[in-house]
Amino acid sequence: ANISITMDNCTAPFWEAAKQERLEVPQCSQCGSFRMPPRPYCPVCQSQDVTWVQLSGKGTVYSFALCNRSPFTGEELHYVPVVMDLDDAPGIRLVSNLVDIDPAAVHIGLRALVSWSPIRDGWVLPIFRPLEE
Repeated sequence: ANISITMDNCTAPFWEAAKQERLEVPQCSQCGSFRMPPRPYCPVCQSQDVTWVQLSGKGTVYSFALCNRSPFTGEELHYVPVVMDLDDAPGIRLVSNLVDIDPAAVHIGLRALVSWSPIRDGWVLPIFRPLEE
């Protein structure tokens, strides 16, 4: 995949954890709110104090799209971008892709589990696969 990641001091812990196949998100040490995407100040209380929390990786499809063309080349390419509600981080959502599923079977409320897709140079991207519960 021709994907690049952009890191700064706020997002580096997310990508470093992903390299180890851990889904981690920042949680405010003051009020307990989760921050996603990672940013320097809590959106609720403006604190800069943060703790990185490892999540189970389980979630529910909040929204999705069915795409059939590459946004880069225009060639035929079927993929399913999703917005995931994460079970153990209420109030935040993660934008990702859903794989290993017939696009016709995708629906809001579908349960999924994080998985890891290599990008390059050891970096990985969190993606989701349907979850059998």
